[in-house]
Amino acid sequence: MSKPFISLCPEITRANALTLMDWLEDESVVRYLSDSRHVSRFIEHVIGRVQLPILTHLFNQGGRFFMACDRHDVPVGFVRLVKTGRDCEMVLVIGDRDNWGRRLGASAIREGMKLAFFDMRADRLIAKIHADNARSLKAFLRSGFLIESETPALKSFSMTSERYLRLLREGAVGEPSDICITEIDRTRLRNLLTLEQGPAVVDLEHEVERAIVVDAQQVARNVVTMNSRALLRLDDEEVEVALVYPEDADGSAGKLSVCSGVGTAILGYKEGDAIDWRLPDRTRRICIGKVLYQPEAAGDFHL
Repeated sequence: MSKPFISLCPEITRANALTLMDWLEDESVVRYLSDSRHVSRFIEHVIGRVQLPILTHLFNQGGRFFMACDRHDVPVGFVRLVKTGRDCEMVLVIGDRDNWGRRLGASAIREGMKLAFFDMRADRLIAKIHADNARSLKAFLRSGFLIESETPALKSFSMTSERYLRLLREGAVGEPSDICITEIDRTRLRNLLTLEQGPAVVDLEHEVERAIVVDAQQVARNVVTMNSRALLRLDDEEVEVALVYPEDADGSAGKLSVCSGVGTAILGYKEGDAIDWRLPDRTRRICIGKVLYQPEAAGDFHL
């Protein structure tokens, strides 16, 4: 059975807005959403007054809004992140009832945490959940949140950045880590991230922090490390690539920057692994066919 998969897509189209309207008219979906009527009126106003195909800028007023999409890029819900000072609050709704019970909520929470802590640089992430919303309560607890306060009607959960990083490194945020990097690569990549911080490298920072760190002389020969060459299958397309640092990237020669979508995706995985990864245009299935060259296996520890 495939692992639950959610990507958070920042672009909001007119079609997305119509889908949101359908969800917000379903009483079973909005029964625990405190401002559903306000949101519904806002969307209705936007659709009626603004004749634009892309509505992202309107939905990001006062916060950041994302469509939660499955591995086929079909919207199944939404996530809203609102930052106030050093705190950030998350609102999560899985609007497609056919997807309830598939742990997509927990997957969306993990993606929201990644953005809140690595992109928005929040110190604390908060979620306020209706006391009767058992499914959401379970999802946030499963994701490592702690109860901060509660009333008969509302439970407030929180996650600090320090706790998040600790749980991430322990493999306790969702699935255990299934990637590894060498100590040398981690040091170099962390130095790179101090220069390249921003939305483009959020996924890379997340991967570096969650990876299992191994000695360069002990890393398995079939793992994609920095400066490795590998044979990949991207959906139905077979390609040979080298994973390099940004200054060595050359798309025409198959040299992929580790800061690129596919480059970040394959870091630390091994032969036979398959990953669903959201690229700017769509989600792709990336399979590691064979590691053709690995510096550590070849004794090229200077690379």
